[in-house]
Amino acid sequence: MVSPRAHSARADSTFRRGELSRRTYPVSVRKTASSDGEGRILVVDDEPHILRALQATLRGAGYDVVTAATGEEALRSAAVRPPSAVILDLVLPDRHGSDVCRELRSWSQVPILVLSAVGDEGEKVAALDAGADDYVTKPFGSDELLARLRAALRRTAPKTGPVIEIGDLVVDLDKHAVKFAGEPVSLTPNEFELLRLFVQNEGKLLTHPTILREVWGPAYDAESHYLHVYVSQLRRKLEPDPARPRYLLTEPGAGYRLVNPDKREG
Repeated sequence: MVSPRAHSARADSTFRRGELSRRTYPVSVRKTASSDGEGRILVVDDEPHILRALQATLRGAGYDVVTAATGEEALRSAAVRPPSAVILDLVLPDRHGSDVCRELRSWSQVPILVLSAVGDEGEKVAALDAGADDYVTKPFGSDELLARLRAALRRTAPKTGPVIEIGDLVVDLDKHAVKFAGEPVSLTPNEFELLRLFVQNEGKLLTHPTILREVWGPAYDAESHYLHVYVSQLRRKLEPDPARPRYLLTEPGAGYRLVNPDKREG
């Protein structure tokens, strides 16, 4: 476990040198916060320098910003005034950020963007497995942060579409509802977007880069660990036997394919 203050010496270098002083945002791209929470971002970090930098960047882009310095404060804030998205540091004084993410995800589908000086691959996977939508490692540029935040918000924006049935799997793209063998299945926003891509391309081989670009954006071509985590989660929730998948098949060295097992076996 990293000490809550282990990264304090790097607080001033969270953003690349000179990043904020050079950043300007045209009025045409600014968002306007509304009374129902649209455009409100909850930032959770115990470092004052980081909070100030994030506030300046997000407010400059037109977002309303609410801050919290501890995990408990963040959970209370999210419950009282649900935000549009959460930017969450992994290293907090009272509890690990992954635990906060997991608890928040148990009752909210709000997009969660995790950021930390922690660079261990296991930390990234743990955060994603806890329900985070994305992960940014310090130091980062404000352009990168804002792009990933916009992508997370787009993935959870309401979409319309048909009801698709593939074997025992039923996906209502309009209502974001999933059933398997008649039973409702609870998915995170990213899990649903991944499943959406698969069901809209039934039987088609989707390569790793294609999936990453379509679900997470063009900057994610090489982030293969995202797929490993989310495909495993989908299989646990949808496959009768996740160790022997019948719907979501792996094409070694290429990608994944969603199929109707009834048609294959018929």
